Amino acid sequence: MNAASVKTGIRKISRIMAENKDYLIKLDQQNGDGDLGVSMSEGFEAAAVFVEGTQETDLGKILMQTGGVFNEAAPSSLGTIISFAFMGMAKSLKGRTEAGLPEFAEAVMAGVQKIMDKAGSKPGEKTILDSIYPAAESLLADKDGDFKEALKNAARIAAEGSESTKAMKSVHGRAAYYGEQSIGLLDGGSVVGRLIFEALSE
Repeated sequence: MNAASVKTGIRKISRIMAENKDYLIKLDQQNGDGDLGVSMSEGFEAAAVFVEGTQETDLGKILMQTGGVFNEAAPSSLGTIISFAFMGMAKSLKGRTEAGLPEFAEAVMAGVQKIMDKAGSKPGEKTILDSIYPAAESLLADKDGDFKEALKNAARIAAEGSESTKAMKSVHGRAAYYGEQSIGLLDGGSVVGRLIFEALSE
């Protein structure tokens, strides 16, 4: 992992969010305000434009700056939550211009931990954490293996985690108003998490 691969990764995430914009809007309209597809596609597009233009090579600085740009362009609760992940990863990779799979895996988990600390949430509450936490655990379990295979495994685990949210009841945000009615619905945030890892696995 280096500045060039960060640019490639963000670009791929941006593309997959744009492709799934309408799908995310429909998901969010079931028990949210329907802005999920717009905020994610616009946020990651701004992030992609930013990283393409930066000359920074310090991974921590790139991720911290990208998180700020993303948060401004995606003014939503999930936009803020994902910017926490950028902050956590940035702190973990500060001062590095390159990172191997072990460092990347630890940084991803640091990002997920930052979300849990800042948002006061945990897996099992029908949020993005239900896809990205198990994916981060998968990366840590595979940290001594092959980078590509580790990302493929993480993407598969994230997809399974997202699917599991159908059985959960929403306890956070606007979706929590729907209570028992949220059971049976796929959580939009968890799908965003799945798409992020799907993009990275490519």
